[in-house]
Order: sequence, then structure tokens, then C-alpha cells
Amino acid sequence: MNIYLAFTLFALIILGYWVISELFAMLFRFTGLPDDKARFQVISLLTGCGFTTHESELLLSTRSRRRLTRITMLFGYVFNITIVSAFINVFFSLKISELAADLISSLIPLLVILVIFLFIRVPSVRAWGDRFFEKLAGRIAHRDTANTILPMDYIGKETIAQVTLREVPADLRDKPLSASGLKTEKNILVMLVEPLGKKAEPATAQTVFQPGDKLTVFGDYATISQVFQARERFGDQ
Repeated sequence: MNIYLAFTLFALIILGYWVISELFAMLFRFTGLPDDKARFQVISLLTGCGFTTHESELLLSTRSRRRLTRITMLFGYVFNITIVSAFINVFFSLKISELAADLISSLIPLLVILVIFLFIRVPSVRAWGDRFFEKLAGRIAHRDTANTILPMDYIGKETIAQVTLREVPADLRDKPLSASGLKTEKNILVMLVEPLGKKAEPATAQTVFQPGDKLTVFGDYATISQVFQARERFGDQ
């Protein structure tokens, strides 16, 4: 195998690794994990470096994330073994005399990788990809009319979560937020309300929940789930 083919293989591996990390990061984002944390944790899982922070606890917070974490770890392990085996075979088959003649040609696949990377970084392209996968995940995740909850982050023992109301619970129906008792009785703070098809806005005392609303709330995870009668979006069925 000449140096050109070796660098082509190297470029394809880089591209494959990058695409895989992007896909897994996107899957974690669909479970409510913030983008920057999803990317960092996916790289840690795929490479097997074992780097952990308090943010890694987010991966164990729900059954769906634990399941996805196991898949990512196993996939990364198998993929890394495949890469090592491929490179051993490649470099043992190279001939030193071919290095100079194929050096310029070897830059082509690397330039292709660079162009693809820059293209994907274009905001409009990235936004299109996010919308596509979100729509695909939505078809799987929203199979029924149950209210759903997605943990997004943790501050101490409290959770920032997004609650999607397919149906407003009876205790909260037709009541303004000030009369709901969420803050005074349940210690749940409703920060943002995103009506169906509209932009998210800060919640006010006069806010009345409607079916289709997406709420960004802060409080105890179990209490939030109970009050809004919500279950994990990617929980076991």
C-alpha cells in the first residue's frame, strides 16, 4: 500500500470519527443535555480517556442517558480497536521508497476533510441538520400524548428541566401562575414558557399554561415529574 492510500485511509478515519462524535453528541442533546457538555462527554466516552467531572453525573441521571452512554462506550471501544488494527496493517505494508513520490498526493484527502469540516460549521447547514434529526427524534419520542420531562442541567441537588405539556394537569388548568402554588408550595420555579409555534418568554404571574407549552423549570426532579405528571421523554416503554 502506498502513502497516498495510507493518508486516504487516515483521512477517512478522521472523518468517520468526527461524524460519529457529532451524531452521538446530537443524540445526547435530544435527551436534554446542553451542547457543550454533550460534546465533551461524547469525546471522553469514545476515546476511553476516562476523564470525569461533576458533569458526568448528567449521563447517569436518566435511563435513556445511561443506555446511550453504554452504547457510546462500547462503540468507541470497538471503533478504536478497528483503527489501531488498520494502522498497523497500513504502516507495515508501506515502502519507504514511495514516500517522496506520493507526499503531495497525500494532502488531497486531508484537504477534503478540511473542506467538509468547514462546510458543516456553517450555521445554516448545522441548523438544518439539527432540525432534521430533531424531527426524526420527535417522531420516536412523542408517540403518545403523555407530558414529558427532559433534565437539562443540575445546580446542587436541584434540576433545570424542560417540561412539555401535552395536557395541562387538572390542578394547574385555567389557573394563573401566581395561583398555582408551584413556587410557594412545591418550590418549583417556572422560568420560561414557550407556547406552541412561538418563541420562549419569561413566565409572569398572569401566565396560564396551555397544551403544547414547553416550560423551563427549576426544582426537585421528582417533584417536577409528579406535579406536571410527566415522564422521561426517552424512558423505557
